[in-house]
Amino acid sequence: MDQLDDLLAEYFNPAVAPKRLATRLARPAARATVVADPARFHLEASDRGIRRLVYGRGHDTAATAAARRHLARAREELAEYLAGARTYFSVPVDLEVGDFQGRVLTQAALIPYGETTSYAELARRIGHPRASRAVGNALGANPVPIVVPCHRIIRGDGSWGHYAFGGDMKTALLRLERTTPALVGSATTSIVCRKGCAHEQRISERHRVVFASLDDARSVGYRPCKVCQR
Repeated sequence: MDQLDDLLAEYFNPAVAPKRLATRLARPAARATVVADPARFHLEASDRGIRRLVYGRGHDTAATAAARRHLARAREELAEYLAGARTYFSVPVDLEVGDFQGRVLTQAALIPYGETTSYAELARRIGHPRASRAVGNALGANPVPIVVPCHRIIRGDGSWGHYAFGGDMKTALLRLERTTPALVGSATTSIVCRKGCAHEQRISERHRVVFASLDDARSVGYRPCKVCQR
């Protein structure tokens, strides 16, 4: 197991609190490059939102002005996410999936940035505790990976499991999320935002305070942003 595997194993061990977690979160993360080149991803959008995200060869597809607006917004948010400058997606998603897969993807979308859960736990959350394999198949057919974060679901033994964009990409995404503060507060307003919020982007460097969770922020008197945490 190499150094990266050791780091990830430490973070994902539920019985052991990561050492110096607050210090790690507060330390600025210097990244010379993004996790992946945003130009390598190709998207399809409808009037209602993003319908598909693929990696590799392909062309963006958006037939109407509304679809092109969704596509442009998705491209901007994807680039920010891959650079560690955004921790959530606000672009609408337009999925045509069956009831079971819809419930799986809805639950996957609720997993917070920087956290993971298992296939078995996701199966329990949708009321089918014996359907871990079916849950895995539904996630494998996710039309919009990253936007709906199926990379945050791992096997019960801590191994990654299948991922549409490959194990290396899954490792890179999880490492990015574990080294990027999800919440940033303003010392002048005592408001805490999710990273990537327009209000967060206006906080000056000397007034920025990072938090590991909303509970941490509330414990010292900060309140959630009404824009990005509705």
